[in-house]
Amino acid sequence: MAELGGQVTSGSRGWAAFYADHGSLFVRITNLDRSNIRLDLSNSRYVQVDPNDAEARRTQLASGDLLVSITADIGIIGYVDEYVPKPAYINQHVARVRLDPNLVDSRFVAYYLASWEPQRSFVGSTDTGAKAGMNLAAVAALSTVVPPLAEQSRIADALTDVDDLIATLKRAIAKQRAIKQGLVQQLLASRSSWPESTIANQFHVQLGKRFDAAVNRGELKPCMTNRGVRWGRIEPAETVQAPLTKQDTADLRLVAGDVLVCEGGEIGRASVWNDELPECYYQNTLHRLRAKGSYRPQLLVAFLEYRAKTGALTAMVGKSSLAHLTKENLMRVPIPVPSVREQDAITGVLKDNNDLISDLERRLAKNQAVKQGMLQELLTGSTRLPVEEEVA
Repeated sequence: MAELGGQVTSGSRGWAAFYADHGSLFVRITNLDRSNIRLDLSNSRYVQVDPNDAEARRTQLASGDLLVSITADIGIIGYVDEYVPKPAYINQHVARVRLDPNLVDSRFVAYYLASWEPQRSFVGSTDTGAKAGMNLAAVAALSTVVPPLAEQSRIADALTDVDDLIATLKRAIAKQRAIKQGLVQQLLASRSSWPESTIANQFHVQLGKRFDAAVNRGELKPCMTNRGVRWGRIEPAETVQAPLTKQDTADLRLVAGDVLVCEGGEIGRASVWNDELPECYYQNTLHRLRAKGSYRPQLLVAFLEYRAKTGALTAMVGKSSLAHLTKENLMRVPIPVPSVREQDAITGVLKDNNDLISDLERRLAKNQAVKQGMLQELLTGSTRLPVEEEVA
């Protein structure tokens, strides 16, 4: 960085006295995102400070600045673009690097430093101890590849275009999820005319089995884990092979219409199994719910998602460093029981919404994979982008 005109500084302590409900943006580590060099301003803090104050001038941000987290989660890279409101300042946990634009495109450097190989170097540059950190000398010593300046800009433009598309897809997914939550909230608001029951009354509930290859015996079979259960969809690639006895296969085989509910992690996260694999079983990180009667599994998933997003499921579990949704607590969850005709109408609407969200999520995953490939090809020089030569 020093050879590229890098001016390195960090924020200072004592900003809490200047916190305000509005004013100038105050950037913290929470505004940095490992998946994107753009700042995440969804959780912003503001300060009221005199921009002519010496400390304010020293830590003020400008378009083109690079940001590096230097404490706690070390090495997260941010880039200050023209959309970041100015003036803006940084706290003591973030380093600011200002490069010479005549020597290097700082967007390119940000993408490079955020890529896999340079991220490994942050571990070696870290001061270990009770409170790990990275000093400013180490930030100034960070290295980057330096293709021709015009090529740097073309690479940064290409990666920015992909990031723009990824950001657009994320906003569309968030919008559709909000629409879905609104639909379910409206349904629950009008449930006074519906009888109320519990999961125990409407579904058979069975927790999966813990499989240990060193202990268990049997034939290897595909088993779904909680990583493969997302809201509204199943990820078949997240299955693992586990040894199952004949009794296990009889007890734990999934059939279309089963609802899989996460026992730990994001407790209550659920989806309907639709025979994504011709044969599959499930582990003890999941509950399997199988309808006793005509209750539509898609409707149950919608109600569980609403209760999870509003904190109702967590409240049932109680405060714990490692929360688990036990079978007993899950069976006690109250659910409304619309008529079968109403259930079919509701699930039809929700299916359209779920299908749209799933399509957007597939497109998002595809573009994220494309970006990773571009990072590998463009930032290592494996693929070079042609640039027009300047005409004298």
